[in-house]
Amino acid sequence: MSKYDPLWEYVNHNRSKSFKLTFSEIQDIVGIPIDHSFLKYKKELLKYGYQVEKISMKEQVVVFGILKNC
Repeated sequence: MSKYDPLWEYVNHNRSKSFKLTFSEIQDIVGIPIDHSFLKYKKELLKYGYQVEKISMKEQVVVFGILKNC
């Protein structure tokens, strides 16, 4: 089980083609602050048919999108 599983479940249930969440919203969903390890864990999202399209440190948001080949 990954520490980001609650986030992946949230993304999977969203059903939008593309959407963004703030770092704060992600922290609320997961229960921990987003950190550098997120870069390693983001590949787990692929099994749900989504990907991380963009991470903006300036805006403190993550953009999620459905995989193009799904």
